[in-house]
Amino acid sequence: MGNKQTHKYWEKLDPIVRAIPGKPGVYQFFDHHGKVIYVGKAKSLSKRVASYFGRDSHDSHRVNLMVRKIADIRYIVVDTELDALLLENNLIKKYQPRYNVLLKDDKTFPWICIKNEAFPRIFPTRNLVRDGSRYFGPYASVRMMNALLDLIRQLFQYRTCRLNLSPENIAAGKFKVCLEYHLGHCMGPCEGLQKETDYLHTMQQIEQILKGNLKSVTGELKRLMGQYAGSYEFEKANLVKERIQLLERFQSKSTVVNPSLSNVEVYSILSDSDYGYVNYLRVVHGAIVQSHTLEMRKRLDEEDNELLEMAIAELRQRFESDVREVIVPVRPGTSIPGVRYVVPQRGDKKKLLELSERNAKYYRLEKKKRQELVDPSRHGRRLMEQIRHDLRLKQLPEHMECFDVSNTQGNHMVAAMVVFREARPSKKDYRHFNIRTVHGPNDYAAMEEAVFRRYKRLTQEGGDLPQLVVVDGGKGQLSAATKALEKLELSNALAVIGIAKRLEEIYFPGDGIPLYIDKKSETLKVIQRMRDEAHRFGIKHHRVRREKGSLQSELSEIKGIGPITVRILLQKFRSVAGIKKAGKEALEKVAGPAKAKILLEHFDRE
Repeated sequence: MGNKQTHKYWEKLDPIVRAIPGKPGVYQFFDHHGKVIYVGKAKSLSKRVASYFGRDSHDSHRVNLMVRKIADIRYIVVDTELDALLLENNLIKKYQPRYNVLLKDDKTFPWICIKNEAFPRIFPTRNLVRDGSRYFGPYASVRMMNALLDLIRQLFQYRTCRLNLSPENIAAGKFKVCLEYHLGHCMGPCEGLQKETDYLHTMQQIEQILKGNLKSVTGELKRLMGQYAGSYEFEKANLVKERIQLLERFQSKSTVVNPSLSNVEVYSILSDSDYGYVNYLRVVHGAIVQSHTLEMRKRLDEEDNELLEMAIAELRQRFESDVREVIVPVRPGTSIPGVRYVVPQRGDKKKLLELSERNAKYYRLEKKKRQELVDPSRHGRRLMEQIRHDLRLKQLPEHMECFDVSNTQGNHMVAAMVVFREARPSKKDYRHFNIRTVHGPNDYAAMEEAVFRRYKRLTQEGGDLPQLVVVDGGKGQLSAATKALEKLELSNALAVIGIAKRLEEIYFPGDGIPLYIDKKSETLKVIQRMRDEAHRFGIKHHRVRREKGSLQSELSEIKGIGPITVRILLQKFRSVAGIKKAGKEALEKVAGPAKAKILLEHFDRE
């Protein structure tokens, strides 16, 4: 109950918290300036709000910080959880509170607009004007949108001019048909050559295509083709037939799954420590007619299911969706009346979910690429700040080094060290250490020798010391590294941690309880990458030493051939196979006649 007793504004908040009803609704937290800092929804307002003050501290540092700033609480009671979810979403967009998920605005995405006017125009736009016009999209790809507009242009005749085609203006004869009419792209409504009812019927067909209902448009065109054929208007029938074939080709290219999936929505989520990416697909008759990825900035370490629930409410509201079947990776906590959630395990619906997940992944990759192009160092700085925060470092880890030990039952023991600068590998700074003082399989002693030699040399040469040293291993390896730093009186100058492979635990010197970092955390991914890079680099060098050692041991077993002769032979012929292929003269030239004879007799016996 520590939060209640120590909270600065608890005397004011206590009666408010006690009076909150146990009904569904939305609550708002205000700071001492009267500014909304958080909006939340709850099935039971009283239980949810009380939970913020019923413990000494929360798992999230950000939640603890927010709770300390709450100076006032207000709430709105609603009838259902769904009403609470929609109201929460609207209030977040209105106030954009500091501790709520931040939804990225979609104003930069293109839409197709059917304008609310006489003889409506169709055109692409990036600005949504709420004047009764109908908008279709947004389209993640301008190319996709233009392909759709090209298809519609080939299928239908409609105007592209901006004239005010009011009945009065047309009756007054203010306009004359343009080139589009003579090219057959428009039927001349500006001169009254086309009735508005016929024009609006064309618009209805175009709307069906934009909604993905190609089947209904194809059916109507087939009916019209039959009507023309029945009245012997074969030229018109053939024109309609070409339109049907065009639609069918477009539909065959668009269909990605079973056409029996007539009208479904798909949502998937991908998240990291700072952002959530929710991809939305609208599927009609097996074809994807709409795709959008919503980017959500985390503020209070929100879970994936929370972000997914919020995104579904936002996107269904934004696109005015009435789809009844929704495919999701996990079932959201708040149900929507009339909507059936499906969590597929196999089949076409599972393939659709996997496709949506790939879209979210591509979106995140593209975003990172764009950021790096604009500011290449920005990503590295953000990563370093995250590592400093997660590992509680005093300095920004601009220079990090990681050690790994490799050996085969104590033979040919080597250590590898890799260097990361600004969270990126600096391969020119990688180093190998052939372990000299350790005999037998003693990884701890080998680690101690490698760390000691590295930083003794750096201090002697006046080199730059890293801000973080990472050791591949648990408490034993970390203790060995710390011991080496103590000998050099560097234990207070360098931050050092160990990472244990089994559970990816992070150990600090003198602390037996490990730190568990979120498996999705970018900090853990950087540390894992350093560890894996050190292991790869060490194994490569260890393999070379082992192969060289096996060659030397094979030659050293020949009586009369000493280690100096072995080294000279390998330097000249590179391998035992090369020595075997060498002739008598070549061997005598390198090793002398007596030793050449011994080698040749040995190879002959083999």
